[in-house]
Amino acid sequence: MTLRVDNLTLARGGIPVLTGLGFELAPGTALIVRGPNGAGKTTLLRTIAGLQPSLTGQITGAQDQIAYAGHADGLKAMLSVTENLSFWAAVFGQGRIDAALDAYALRPLADRLAGTLSAGQKRRLGLARLLVTGRPIWVLDEPTVSLDAEATRMFADAVRAHLGQGGSALIATHVDLELEADVLDVTGYRATHRTRAGASDEAFL
Repeated sequence: MTLRVDNLTLARGGIPVLTGLGFELAPGTALIVRGPNGAGKTTLLRTIAGLQPSLTGQITGAQDQIAYAGHADGLKAMLSVTENLSFWAAVFGQGRIDAALDAYALRPLADRLAGTLSAGQKRRLGLARLLVTGRPIWVLDEPTVSLDAEATRMFADAVRAHLGQGGSALIATHVDLELEADVLDVTGYRATHRTRAGASDEAFL
């Protein structure tokens, strides 16, 4: 299913940050979101994931199709690596977690509590959750934070495999992942009128 975004105006704390933004993300493709810090990349991804409303515009093709990975890893500290993945697999009605363990070299850590992992290991586990969701559209905000070069390659390989299976990926990153992907620079969509709008996203932050 193609994700379509038309004429979005987005706000942060009730202040418009991006306006007139639109794009399409077709199955089997990736789109890299670029822009300086504070430009609105996270606001865009959170809006597409349904975590906050837009002021104007329309998003189609997203309902029950998106797996979102933000700055937090979304882990339960007192569950093991295996238990965390099994929990998310159950939430999304999926089955085995073996592919997720193997994609991010997590088998040696399978019985470790998530709370005892290093930052990079937690990030690998957080990204492995995507593989047990069964969702075709991945929306990822700075996914390689805390990853070393080898783990970054694991992530890029996982994205390529996902695209090869007909999935799609929307990724905000400053890192060159060596993916075949178009680039969306949000700088050109910055709102020029930044007075507080009537609607606010504050309840969603």
